[in-house]
Amino acid sequence: MHYIDTHTHLYSSQFDEDRHDAIQKSLDKGVQKLLLPNIDQSSIVGMMNLVENYPNICYPMMGLHPCSVDENSEETLKNLESFFTDNHKFIAVGEIGIDLYWDKTFLKEQIEAFEIQINWAKKYKLPIVIHARDSFDEIFEVLDRMNDENLTGVFHCFSGNLDQANRVLSYGGFKLGIGGVVTFKKSGLDEVLKLVSLEHLILETDSPYLAPTPYRGKRNESSYIPLIAEKLSSIYGVSEEEIGIITTQNALKLFKL
Repeated sequence: MHYIDTHTHLYSSQFDEDRHDAIQKSLDKGVQKLLLPNIDQSSIVGMMNLVENYPNICYPMMGLHPCSVDENSEETLKNLESFFTDNHKFIAVGEIGIDLYWDKTFLKEQIEAFEIQINWAKKYKLPIVIHARDSFDEIFEVLDRMNDENLTGVFHCFSGNLDQANRVLSYGGFKLGIGGVVTFKKSGLDEVLKLVSLEHLILETDSPYLAPTPYRGKRNESSYIPLIAEKLSSIYGVSEEEIGIITTQNALKLFKL
């Protein structure tokens, strides 16, 4: 089995005691590449240390998470963009987007930061990794204005309805990132995916968050990717091996790995 975890916060302090063991467990389960979205300025060092220590396994992204956006984000974004040099090979601009679940105070700033980082993606010819929580309408409004043939990416941790899935796919260059939520009994995501082609999906954990059943509520980790593949296997009526092959190819193509 060959899998890619397209979204893991492996640099999180929740892995400080066993980070190497967590990576080895993932490799043992066939999860051969771990893609790391950035959060803010404080997460860069830990992320880049992982990339240095685990080459060809860990791959970095650069972006400002919407929950980290505030009144000082203009300066923060300038600092983050300075990392896009020949010495730093980022595979995507992420994790970016809009989050209205926790706080709507900085909605204007979140939209502005999202737009700025979309322009980075076009400038550096990279896909974007979108965080959308209670914000599909706001994100669609931005993409309706800014999407073009050069923009690609993924709606990370997708848990929307069929209309929202079709809207995402209508942009042409986007995938749906599927994680532990698909294993939750009441998520309804399984019914949505029955009407979405497997060619549009990539796998992710969002570890240490959103662990799949039967680990829900505990720390998530990349070694749980096969549990997501197992659920998709039952949804699509194909082998877990085929799930691995197709989603891995989708990820390799999207992130140009």
